[in-house]
Amino acid sequence: MAELLKGHIAAVTGGGSGIGQGICQAYAREGAEVVILDANPDGARETVDLVTSAGGKASALKLDVTDRQACRAAAAEIARTRKVSILVNNAGINRRNPMVGDPAAVAKDWDDILSVNLDGMFNVTHAFLDQLRATRGRIVNIGSIQSFVHVSWPNSAAYTTSKHGVLGFTRALAAELGKDGVRVNAIGPGLIETRINAEARATNPDMVAAVMRHTPLNRPGKPEDIAGPAVFLASDMSAYVTGCIVMADGGFRTV
Repeated sequence: MAELLKGHIAAVTGGGSGIGQGICQAYAREGAEVVILDANPDGARETVDLVTSAGGKASALKLDVTDRQACRAAAAEIARTRKVSILVNNAGINRRNPMVGDPAAVAKDWDDILSVNLDGMFNVTHAFLDQLRATRGRIVNIGSIQSFVHVSWPNSAAYTTSKHGVLGFTRALAAELGKDGVRVNAIGPGLIETRINAEARATNPDMVAAVMRHTPLNRPGKPEDIAGPAVFLASDMSAYVTGCIVMADGGFRTV
């Protein structure tokens, strides 16, 4: 076990699967104590087991990031014994339906996606802000290729809007919290293979092929491909980096 994050307490939303689970495992390997915040307690327990079986320290709290009071309660619960110095806003959802579809369904998708991906990020960050300022902490937000583009993913106005918002929030908060020693950055994943999108990848081979034609590394990413940048942005290796987005997209935006 390395020690790039030794002494840190890292809270990771959506840490019960996919990218979040990979980040939790990587942080623990680097010496951080990890708190998994996830609406799915089974997934959170799975991550705890993976971390502890490898010799790391982890615990879990069930959390719906759309519930502002619950976010404050989770932050207060952690603060009873320690202070978070790394926050990863990873929780997110996606649905791909056209704006010209059923009005009720379109409106629900918009409300649900923005509530989790954008409001949820605000709710969690605001709840942990006192701890992060006290520890001169680090915030890592998970954006997307769709923080910039949407061409390869049609029928996703809500998701694209939410991920543009992640980038804007990251830059605005970096500018505001720099005086407190808090660094705020984001990661922009490309197409990452996770259990959550397995069905979408299996049923949309043309979409996957189109993305690969636009990806110089010519492969989908894996959660560990995001975990590396997440460790960098949480560690002192990036001590003079804030307000940035690190693209982990296999080169998608270069073509």
